Amino acid sequence: YVGLLVPPFSNQGGRVTNFYWRQRLAGGKVTVIGGLLDATDYVNVYAFASPWTGFMNFAFSTGSAATFVPNDATAGLAAGAMLTDKVYVIGGITNAYSDPTRPFKSFDYLGDGEFFKSIELGLTPSHGRIYNDNLHVTYWHVDASDKAGTPGGWGLNGQYIRTVGDRLMPFLRGGYAKDGGSLLEGSATLGLGYAMVGGRDQLGFAANWGQPNESSFGPDLKDQYTFECFYRWQLGEQLAITPDVQLLLDPALNPDQDSIWVYGLRARLAL
Repeated sequence: YVGLLVPPFSNQGGRVTNFYWRQRLAGGKVTVIGGLLDATDYVNVYAFASPWTGFMNFAFSTGSAATFVPNDATAGLAAGAMLTDKVYVIGGITNAYSDPTRPFKSFDYLGDGEFFKSIELGLTPSHGRIYNDNLHVTYWHVDASDKAGTPGGWGLNGQYIRTVGDRLMPFLRGGYAKDGGSLLEGSATLGLGYAMVGGRDQLGFAANWGQPNESSFGPDLKDQYTFECFYRWQLGEQLAITPDVQLLLDPALNPDQDSIWVYGLRARLAL
């Protein structure tokens, strides 16, 4: 399968996600962060992008898997601003490559000239509704890397999400990548979220079509389809339990299988 089933989990041991300074200006309408960043915090985000609280499969997260995503703890700067009451812009530049198990080495990589850049322009009803109600387009570019052996590239991502009646959140997301080392070259997602039990619990369902990136995996791979459904059960203010099921149809790297079911159970404790 071309993708990541549960991005947060790995065998890397101790690692850093981010370590930065955040400065708000102009009454909170401008935010600047600098230091060791996680680009998924500000690139093509929406209400269900976080694998800690939303969908687990990366096809339903940052860039719909059709974006090069730097590793965590990458040195850089990012900023966002409300240009008007409804128009916003978010942009950033970071190292394209980092090692989250040795986070401060990322500052040494700045001299390599291998950067990931992104800029997003969007519409939202108000500043506080950016994650739940927005229409935006994101452009990204990554430099080629001799060290990693990956080509440079660029891409576009688009999204529309809207909250209907305070509970229902349908969304449409898509992306296109021209090289750049992304997982998918083309991606399209249709889904919805529904706030259950007085808005406390969350139900989510989404379907994705994905075309593997030829420059990353070679030619002649067939398109694949991903479906996911989760229910986030908030047991208390600090503890949430989330059963999850994924269906992978025509997994591109597994031609012997027409379908694969993946079952998951996530627990999140916020102290």
